[in-house]
Amino acid sequence: MARTRAKDYDDKRDAILHGAASIFARDGYDRASMSQLAGELGVSKALLYHYYASKEALLYDIIAAHLQDLVETVEEADDPAAPPETRLERLVIALLEAYRDADNEHRVQLSGLKLLPEEQQDELKALERRLVLVFAEAVRQINPPAFEGRPLLKPVTMSLFGMLNWFYMWFREGGSLSRDDYAKLATELLVNGVRALA
Repeated sequence: MARTRAKDYDDKRDAILHGAASIFARDGYDRASMSQLAGELGVSKALLYHYYASKEALLYDIIAAHLQDLVETVEEADDPAAPPETRLERLVIALLEAYRDADNEHRVQLSGLKLLPEEQQDELKALERRLVLVFAEAVRQINPPAFEGRPLLKPVTMSLFGMLNWFYMWFREGGSLSRDDYAKLATELLVNGVRALA
């Protein structure tokens, strides 16, 4: 008879993912071992292996869970019927809010994806593309003629992600600029640039 899943299985798994992301971000994926992870997470090695058969499986799940959360948050915040600037600002605010308390997961995504097997990389890149497509459509809506027949939409959209993806490196809660303030600033810079495209 198959063992039933414990009621707190998902909570324990989430705690393992969050804790492991912190260790991978601090020490690097290559230097962290399953023994070290178990010790620092305060779980037995057997329990860690109950959840994850390998360090690679753990890395994949950290990135997959993080990207899935980002995609779901952004897709839920998207309102194609809103005015273009409002639509984009809501998306930027939603993304930066999803980044809250996820700095380690974000670092692991940026540095660890390339360490996974190609098939898993492809799955994770598909999630990244879903995220980018939502933003790209919002960016295009600001000035549709600027993008007709020109290969500018992807570079412009990725420039926005350039502003947002490295936000965690310098932003400090309680500083002179709030998370929402920066979301509005990044949106305004992008919108003004897109409107200026001939």
